[in-house]
Amino acid sequence: MEARESWAALAAGGVAGVCVDLILFPLDTVKTRLQSPQGFRKAGGFRGIYAGVPSTAIGSFPNAAAFFITYENVKSMLYHGSTPYLTPAAHMVAASLGEVVACLIRVPSEVVKQRAQVSPSSSTLQILSRTLYHEGIQGLYRGYKSTVLREDLWSWKQGHVVDSWQSAVCGAFAGGFAAAVTTPLDVAKTRIMLAKAGSSNASGNVLAALGGIWRTQGLSGKFLNTDSRKTSSCAPRQRSELGCLSLFAGVVPRMAAISLGGFIFLGTYEKTRQLLL
Repeated sequence: MEARESWAALAAGGVAGVCVDLILFPLDTVKTRLQSPQGFRKAGGFRGIYAGVPSTAIGSFPNAAAFFITYENVKSMLYHGSTPYLTPAAHMVAASLGEVVACLIRVPSEVVKQRAQVSPSSSTLQILSRTLYHEGIQGLYRGYKSTVLREDLWSWKQGHVVDSWQSAVCGAFAGGFAAAVTTPLDVAKTRIMLAKAGSSNASGNVLAALGGIWRTQGLSGKFLNTDSRKTSSCAPRQRSELGCLSLFAGVVPRMAAISLGGFIFLGTYEKTRQLLL
């Protein structure tokens, strides 16, 4: 990839990422509060819907730029001498590596953002200072593995460069479907990032977090903020059904945000890249 193309990918990815994150931030806040262990109302409800936005504003451009510059360069290297049959695999590998690199920036921003979203009375700077004081740098990377796993699974929808409107529409549909399928991983990631230091979820074990939600958290406990002891007293079959549903907490705002985000992100990226080139 030529230097001009690399810089175009960097700038276009950054601009698109900032637009998506800031425009759709309220939906992300609602989703996080629905997935939080204390329940939607205690997490803030609809109050302070832009809590944590400074973290997103700062991390959005470098995060999106890191993904697309990695994606475009890896894709370019894999394309060299490869057969057309391997094109889908090249996109999947490039997208996966792009997410691994981007998550080095995204996860610290996400940790601070989500903790601010469920604590609207605390500022972003206070959340950051508190995290560094009690957990150190590693606290900012809580949930890195679950975030990479979640992002890799739906980032494979990336395709070849086509007309910006085609890219935007395809991104919206693919993103919405992938958002629904990967919601359990997103719930686990949220629980891990919000967990108190020293708790079982703080270890970052994705399977343990998912299992804990399945066994103990019901739909009522997530959406209505009712007593979790009522859920634990349910019959095993009923509790399993509720646990299954609770793994998809926040699926509606998540699907809406990623579908719209896919439309805005890919369309903006392709159009900005074309303008720069």
